Parts: sequence; structure tokens; C-alpha cells
Amino acid sequence: MIPREILKKIRQIEIRTNRLVSESLAGQYHSVFKGQGMNFDEVREYQPGDEVRSIDWNVTARMNHPFVKKFVEERELTLLLVVDVSGSGLFGSRDQSKRELAAEIASVLAFSAIRNNDKVGLILFTDQIEKFIPPRKGRRHVLRVIREVLFFEPRRRGTDLNHALEFLLRVTPHRAIAVVVSDFLGSPAQARGGERPGRVRSQMMLLESLAQASLTMLRQANRRHDLVAVQIADRHELELPPLGRLVLQDAETGEIVEINTADDRKRAAFAERQARAQADLHRLFRSVGIDAIQLRTDRPYAIELARFFENRERRRLRG
Repeated sequence: MIPREILKKIRQIEIRTNRLVSESLAGQYHSVFKGQGMNFDEVREYQPGDEVRSIDWNVTARMNHPFVKKFVEERELTLLLVVDVSGSGLFGSRDQSKRELAAEIASVLAFSAIRNNDKVGLILFTDQIEKFIPPRKGRRHVLRVIREVLFFEPRRRGTDLNHALEFLLRVTPHRAIAVVVSDFLGSPAQARGGERPGRVRSQMMLLESLAQASLTMLRQANRRHDLVAVQIADRHELELPPLGRLVLQDAETGEIVEINTADDRKRAAFAERQARAQADLHRLFRSVGIDAIQLRTDRPYAIELARFFENRERRRLRG
């Protein structure tokens, strides 16, 4: 039996996101994520403006009147939500944690998918694979996905995106839409093959650009699937508030650091370092052809998500 408070929270997310899906995003999702081809449906009489290339000459000869072939999109797709549930996702400087925002984004995408008759699956990861839910259709399945993103209690606290991408390639042999939802916080120790860093990394002290994910693995995953990166960020991971001396604990390693946020120079240096890390992160995504969007806990996500879909559709039409 699922506790009532959990059911209430899931229902609140469903209500909030369903309206957004109904009004705009389901249609944008359909436009942006296309099927693998077109299937023949039927023939009908030629109408002015129809493509001459679509004329069925065999039927036209028999009927002594032009007929055209009608095709429908081979629509059914699979949406794989690859969601980071490491310790840093519990952070949030406003009313919403990064984990809660991740659950709302997962809800929006999942409901958009099932409205288009697509399947939805879920991979939860830390520095290991925590849970895999095979793709299925239906509202009850989507509600389970939301519940797991929101309330699953992981066994580990670290992050290893490389391992998650390897698992994605192993369990999903056919092309899918793979949306990685993560803060993309990584440990420099892990990035250098396990050596201990010279200084403590706080979840508010260092944004490492895809520390665990190699370029090779990203390219391989993006070749097999339509890979999209959704970065969940909090403003105080990008700029420190002037609150005086703070003692911060890393949510993934448990290490502690003390910092004087009253020092304007330290805050400016921190913001500059984070801005460079963000630029490096997005440059990396572009270099492997991955569409990416940053969503923040202190800003409404609906407009940013709609703009992302519009820009992606515009690039697709140009291509």
C-alpha cells in the first residue's frame, strides 16, 4: 500500500504537468521526436496540390483517373528517462529540490510520450544502476515512473554517467529517445581515475563538466539513440549568496568545507569558475551533437522547455 502523502504528491505533479502537456507540449513533443519512417495507408483520388511523386500509377491506369498513395508516420517510439538520483539531487535553495524538479520534467515528458502512443521506460542511476523499469504504455505506468523518480531511495550517493550510458546501450538495442536528467555534478577524483582530490569538492563548490562521461561513450550513445541532456541546476550552485561563513557538506562524499561568502572576491571567483564550467559543459554537448537544456529550481520551466522544443524543431527543419 502506497502511503497517502506519496499519492497526494504524485497527484499534484500529474495535475500540474498534465495541463501543460494538454495545452502545448504534447504537440511539440510529436513534432520534435519523429518516427523511423512512413507506412503505406491507402490510396485516394488526386487533389490539386498533391505531390506528383505520390501518384500510384498502377491504380491510376486501372481507374483511368489519378490516385495518390497516402502514408502515415511510423509513430511508435520509446522514451527512456535516464535520471540521476545521486545525493546532490536533494539540494534546493528554494521551495523545490533538484530531485523534485527532475520528477516534474520526467512527468511532462512521459505524459507527452503516452499521448503520442509511445512507450516510456526509466533508468535511475548514481555511481551504479539503481533501478530499471522497462518501457511500457499507459497512465498507471507513468505514475509509477514519477513515483520512482521522486521517492526512490538509492543505495549509493555518487555519480557515474558513463556507467548509466553503458547500461542504456546494453538494455535498449533499438533506437529510442534517451533523455538524461541530471545536475551533471561530478567528482574530480573520479575523473582522474580514482585519485583523491587535493581539495574538498562541495556540491556548491565545483561543477565538473561531465566528469565521468567520456566523449567516446557520449558519441556512441548519441549515434544509437536520440540523446538529449536536461541539466537540473540551482542558482546557489552557480553563485554564492552573501551569508557570511558557511560550513557545507558534500551530499555525495560527505566531505566538509568552510567558506566565507561575505568576501566579494571569493563570490566573484566562484561565479566565474562556475560560468566557465557551464560553458565547457555546453561546448562538450555541442561537440558530440547532443541537444541540451538547463532548467533551474528558481525559475518556471514551462517557457524554457517550450523554447527548447521550438529551437530543436527549427534545426530539424533546416537540416
